[in-house]
Amino acid sequence: MSGLRVLAVDDLAPALDELCRMLREAPEVGEVVGASDALKALKLLQADHFDAVFLDISMPGLDGLELASLLAKLSEPPVIVFVTAHDGHAVTAYGIGAVDYLLKPVRTERLSAALAKVTRLVPSGRRQSAPDAMAALPVDSGGRTRYVRRDDVLFAEANGDYVRLHTRDGVHPVRMPISRLEEYWEGTGFTRVHRGFLLAVSAVLELRSDTTGGLLAHTEAGDVPVSRRHARDLRDRLLEAAQRGQLGSAR
Repeated sequence: MSGLRVLAVDDLAPALDELCRMLREAPEVGEVVGASDALKALKLLQADHFDAVFLDISMPGLDGLELASLLAKLSEPPVIVFVTAHDGHAVTAYGIGAVDYLLKPVRTERLSAALAKVTRLVPSGRRQSAPDAMAALPVDSGGRTRYVRRDDVLFAEANGDYVRLHTRDGVHPVRMPISRLEEYWEGTGFTRVHRGFLLAVSAVLELRSDTTGGLLAHTEAGDVPVSRRHARDLRDRLLEAAQRGQLGSAR
């Protein structure tokens, strides 16, 4: 890959110019395009491919968090890095699926760290290769934030713009599309078994048939439906896990 294609978005011209300059000087970046508001950015993203978007949060009209939520619905969403003068949106930003959260003025070393995270995602088609990516997710509830570890999740269920993380101690909603979570957690023992479910293979205790003859993967947190198109792959993965002595050992 010759370099990352990056879209920088900020409604303040001096801030946008400075961010674009810093990105162009980074060795990982091949091309930088600037957008002065979220709507312009959305049009650019719909018309062209970008590996990553460095996105301001506080903008008039459509703000950065709203834009990021829209981008998450794309078939191949770009990697999101938020760049903002305020630190109060960090939990929400990570909940949406951002890989980093940079505070203005952006320091060169922090930008380099963010680009390193982006680079780990992009070369393999935005499939996460780093084993610690999204190892914990923030969950907001009643004005409090707690963190749910990936290793504690038995399966994830799509619920509109959210995923519901099912663990032994309950269900935890996180604002993130299941397709994005699948990208982050691929290669960490999770597999898609249904358009609405992502399953930890080692959490499966047994396979069952439902009343209509459909296939269910039974876990300690409940049964997960398995579609016909995913059934063969799941059976193969379960056999491999059983041979390694990992079946039913999850979490």
